[in-house]
Amino acid sequence: MARRGGNTPFLDACFLCRKPIAGDRDIFMYRGDTPFCSEECRGVQMEADEAAEQKEKACSGRLTQPVPPASEVQALDERGKVRAGSILAL
Repeated sequence: MARRGGNTPFLDACFLCRKPIAGDRDIFMYRGDTPFCSEECRGVQMEADEAAEQKEKACSGRLTQPVPPASEVQALDERGKVRAGSILAL
């Protein structure tokens, strides 16, 4: 049987709740190699992964905002709102 880290075969326990998975029961798989004891445990993990991915997208979107054109920065500077060495956030 395939093993993932440690000495325990990875299909022996639920990834989420760590409950042992009996050999005669269904195993609910997610993302190829992640076993769960029930549809509920698998659903909880799927929701958690989706929320984490959405949060990551939202955070990365904030970091990749376009830089304002030099004309906008210069106009702000001419009005005295920006000093040399300041960080401008629009």
